[in-house]
Amino acid sequence: MTTFIRVVDTGSFSAAARQLRIGQPAVSKAIAQLEDRLQVRLLVRSSHALSPTNAGLRFYERARLAIQEVDEAEQEARGAGAGLSGRLRVSAATTFARLMIIPRLPEFLAKHPSLDIDVLLDDRVIDLVAEGIDIALRMGTLSDSTAIARKLATGGRSVVATAAYLARTGLPKTPADLAHHHALVYSQLDDTWSFRKGDVKTTAAVRGRVRLSAAEGIRAGVLADMGLAVTSDWMFAPELASGAVRRVLPDWTLPTIDLWAVFPTGRLASAKARAFAEFVEDILSVESAAT
Repeated sequence: MTTFIRVVDTGSFSAAARQLRIGQPAVSKAIAQLEDRLQVRLLVRSSHALSPTNAGLRFYERARLAIQEVDEAEQEARGAGAGLSGRLRVSAATTFARLMIIPRLPEFLAKHPSLDIDVLLDDRVIDLVAEGIDIALRMGTLSDSTAIARKLATGGRSVVATAAYLARTGLPKTPADLAHHHALVYSQLDDTWSFRKGDVKTTAAVRGRVRLSAAEGIRAGVLADMGLAVTSDWMFAPELASGAVRRVLPDWTLPTIDLWAVFPTGRLASAKARAFAEFVEDILSVESAAT
């Protein structure tokens, strides 16, 4: 049943085999045995993809719920103190995970010694079902209104730069001064920045010779004294704490950014995914209290 669910989710025997870490022939054999036992065809095979038959779709929905119930029942039977087991697949933005999550993973693994974790690092929004993801950590506004999501934290955003860059160019006093500075622009966001100070609201259109498609590039550019950037405070947490990077225009605030735990649509969030979401929430609440 688990193999069949993975085949339907991924659309191919080979992708399901990669997720299950078994050979493709084993997947094909398992599906054939399942169809033989049920005496019904579950999948329609073509040269390009696999899709469930009407009977296969009905079986898929029931089987998926049954396996989730079994997983929950096992966790309940073991008790909270027994820890989690199996494999958890997590998707997260590269820089955020590298700085905020991965250094703390030993704590989570120590608490659940029978659990293995696959972490898929990607700044792009990926298909959770196709990639077999149990939980994704996403920042900002969720584009999919049907997503099953839970807000874990709200973080501040700041204009940041190194002392070396500011010594070379001078310190901006107002948002309007940013027009005279080099900005490192994150291509996934707008290059017009919004600010607020009390009841006063304003925007600043920034210019930059360098646009970057990944947050890791923004970090590298700022630390190379190339310019200033608008980022979440999470992205430069170590450098802000040490003073290697400074907040610019600290009297002006920018819109905050939310971190969400997103679960695959149509599934119940597993006990493993829920526990990981709570773990991340605890990390960020401690981080927020420290800053």
